[in-house]
Amino acid sequence: MSTIVALGGGGFSMEDDNIYLDAFIFGLAQKERPKVCFVGTASGDAQSYSEKFLNAMEKHDVVANELLLYRPPVARDELEKYVLDQDVIYVGGGNTFNLMTLWKAWGLDEIFKKAHDQGVLLAGISAGSICWFDGGVSDSFSPPGSDLLDAVEGIGLIAGSNCPHYDGEAYRRDQYHRLLKNGSLKDGIAAENGVALVYKKGRLAEVVSSSEEKFAYKIVVENGIVHEEKIRARFLG
Repeated sequence: MSTIVALGGGGFSMEDDNIYLDAFIFGLAQKERPKVCFVGTASGDAQSYSEKFLNAMEKHDVVANELLLYRPPVARDELEKYVLDQDVIYVGGGNTFNLMTLWKAWGLDEIFKKAHDQGVLLAGISAGSICWFDGGVSDSFSPPGSDLLDAVEGIGLIAGSNCPHYDGEAYRRDQYHRLLKNGSLKDGIAAENGVALVYKKGRLAEVVSSSEEKFAYKIVVENGIVHEEKIRARFLG
């Protein structure tokens, strides 16, 4: 089944000693030893992020692979075959706009759509969450210290907008509401740190978390007013 897991925060990127979310994602692949491929585009393929992924995967019974565009694993015309051979595509955080720009240049946006259609599980945190939606709220254009966020586009496998780190930064909720009210983003869903949104065939199927008392929020704008529907996440512990 075509599945996407969009993390508001958490996983190996943020929770060194908490493996709940990553173990949950890998379990969804329903493979004895799934091939998990980390995509580091949003961080500029930072070596430190790559090393963090590889070290974290030692805690799981998986085959750890990488797709780093600055050090591509295969020739460009073999990228589609490489991606379709994976069981899980796990996209890291960073700059969503740069991620989308590079994916389009390499044709990865269409390759990932094909992978989704063929049952490869797609997952990611922060930028790696926003990318699967029509769009989301991002600090892609923000200088250090700025609390002004912008709308960015994704590849549109999930309708609507996405806001990760909903409880992680004091200004993010207000910025998301601003972009919704001015029409820069469509109605959508926000997720707190440690929360994962599970989509099957483009529809929200479940909300899970790596700690207790965590939430996601369905968000719509009516007559200029933002309405939030709180969704309690199922604790995986």
